Amino acid sequence: MELCHTYRLPHSHFTGAGDGRWTALDRAKAMAYLAYQRSVCETCGTRAAEWDESQGGDRFAYVAEPHRCVGCEVIEMEREHIPDGPDARGLKIGLKPREAS
Repeated sequence: MELCHTYRLPHSHFTGAGDGRWTALDRAKAMAYLAYQRSVCETCGTRAAEWDESQGGDRFAYVAEPHRCVGCEVIEMEREHIPDGPDARGLKIGLKPREAS
């Protein structure tokens, strides 16, 4: 469904069964996928139901495990060089591939 969402394709067309027109089932699948996406926490990627025992979840469904993202580390190191104040407003730091020398 993620590919269907990205390319705005009906699921039936993606699977080779449809003619490109949205069926009622395609729309239902798209709406269910949207509801699922909205239920996922943007920070940790889990859903509340996964933790809620009354919904079949488990309070200890996941274990926190630290990991290092070198790209994020490089961004944070660059952020340390940005002065506070008006010049920093709206400033975003991204990564781009190093140019070959």
